[in-house]
Amino acid sequence: MHPPLTLHRHPMCAEIIEAFQKCHVDHPIKKFFGECTDLKIKLDRCFRQEKALKRKANFEESKKFKEQLQAYKREMAEENKES
Repeated sequence: MHPPLTLHRHPMCAEIIEAFQKCHVDHPIKKFFGECTDLKIKLDRCFRQEKALKRKANFEESKKFKEQLQAYKREMAEENKES
């Protein structure tokens, strides 16, 4: 099973998605007997790579946010000590 094959959500995999969809249109019966399996495997690999990149970017973003939050907490603690 794969996520919805929308090109705007998966720009890295656009070529493979188009080829996979074309294969399904060109082979309406053979697709059930493995005609498009190679493309499906490539698509799954591409989705995994895309997800890994997104996960890494999200982790980096959360690290920055945590650092900002810690700095804010330190600043607030210092202000409370001064008061």
